[in-house]
Amino acid sequence: MCLPTAAREAFFMESPENATLTGALDQMLKELQEVFRRLPPHLAETLIHELELAPRIFGCATGRSGFILRGFLMRLMHLGLTVYVVGETITPRLAPGDLLLVLSGSGETPQPREVLRRANAVGARTVALTASPESSIGREAQVTLRIPGTTKLTQAGEPASAQCPGSLFEQAAFLFLESVVLILYQQRLGLSPGAVLSRHADVE
Repeated sequence: MCLPTAAREAFFMESPENATLTGALDQMLKELQEVFRRLPPHLAETLIHELELAPRIFGCATGRSGFILRGFLMRLMHLGLTVYVVGETITPRLAPGDLLLVLSGSGETPQPREVLRRANAVGARTVALTASPESSIGREAQVTLRIPGTTKLTQAGEPASAQCPGSLFEQAAFLFLESVVLILYQQRLGLSPGAVLSRHADVE
């Protein structure tokens, strides 16, 4: 166990010197199980409710979280929802009633933070997925969903992890969003692969 510094207060477990693939996977699964034990059962229902009510869904995240959110938005498109990624040249103007979904472990990432503030100002709905509900994004979003995990800020109270800062949150966010996709896949399409494949890209 590494002792925390004044600036970075979270505890991180030391990785074994002779790490193996099996050991690394076991460690990751153990950490993720602890995170998912702390998720309230209504978390997915809350997000699905917001998604179903929104005429259009916009997503904003950067770095590794950005890749995760893009993958989620892609699946929502496969399920028949209207989605856009903030920053793309073909993304239209945000309007009142639209939904902005922000993913940020720290809750302080500059671009998503400013985009969320703009979305609030124009009357859109805003939902944040973050490990830090007391962060700027967590406090300013209309709906905040907490996914515990380590972040780049390595704050006190984050779960212990042997992984790089941020990895546990990103993994948990990906799997949480995949569970939302599975629920929607069952509810909207009755687990029909044909309906998904009919919207899958054919000009790749």
